Amino acid sequence: MSKHPRARSRSPRTSRAVRSPRRVAVVAALGLLAFGAGWAYTAQDDDSGATAQARTGDRPGEAAGAAGANKPTNPTSPAGVPRATRGVRGAPGAPAASGAPGAPGATAAPDDPDQGLADVSDETRARIPAAARQLLLVAGKARDSSESTATLYTRPAAGADWVRATESWPAHNGASGWNSGEREDGDLTTPVGVFTLNDAGGLLEKPPGTKFPYDRNRLFVPTGRGVNGESLAGAFEYVIAIDYNRRTGVSPLDLFKPEGEDKGGGIWLHVDHNGPSQGCIGISKKAMKKLLTTLDPAAKPVIVMGPAGF
Repeated sequence: MSKHPRARSRSPRTSRAVRSPRRVAVVAALGLLAFGAGWAYTAQDDDSGATAQARTGDRPGEAAGAAGANKPTNPTSPAGVPRATRGVRGAPGAPAASGAPGAPGATAAPDDPDQGLADVSDETRARIPAAARQLLLVAGKARDSSESTATLYTRPAAGADWVRATESWPAHNGASGWNSGEREDGDLTTPVGVFTLNDAGGLLEKPPGTKFPYDRNRLFVPTGRGVNGESLAGAFEYVIAIDYNRRTGVSPLDLFKPEGEDKGGGIWLHVDHNGPSQGCIGISKKAMKKLLTTLDPAAKPVIVMGPAGF
């Protein structure tokens, strides 16, 4: 419909409507109403395309994907909201779409029941100190196996879920496997449990960046040979004491055993000698240097060790 009223004829008329001023006014009013109705219809017709585009995301080229526009985006993406909440519905001040992160009715993702430690039982997880923010998990292949894997974990705050770091190393534990009961000195088992880490030392100078108290001492030299007859040379170049039956704040060389001699002691993280240990955890020299420069007493580091699923 045209936006302009039809022009009035210039030819003279002799009808009675021309001679009556009142009828002239009525006809003029009706003409103006017709003009307004026509203009409003035309404006609505011209805007119909823009309205349809706004309903599909208010972005050119998105109309074809409108059927999937209500699928939510990754909650961690920069947008952080379902696509349907962007455009007109997502304009500033507009209510968020139902189910959008932070919107009424939205359901937060449940916490990880494993706290990031899938190879550890609920009972063992409950024993990890809440304040600990660094954790070395040593998971054995089996209860009677001397082969295991050491993996470093961190978490951003006390009590948060654990995040696995990129570091993971093959390791050796006691020749007779793991002991979760009454360990005896010399039984060639590694104690199962959660233990703090506080003190370090070694035959070599401490690596730059080491934060543990470090005792460099020429006494860090093992005697004899390994369980399988292998050389132990270099095994104590780097050592981190595992706080099993020992007092903290002293050199790993300290021989005092608070819980008695029968339970044994001197359980360390040390350089692997390519064979099972008498109870310690052996990992590569490179891995030991990484731990010494990464673990921080301020983060309350712990070692969690035992057969997988313990």
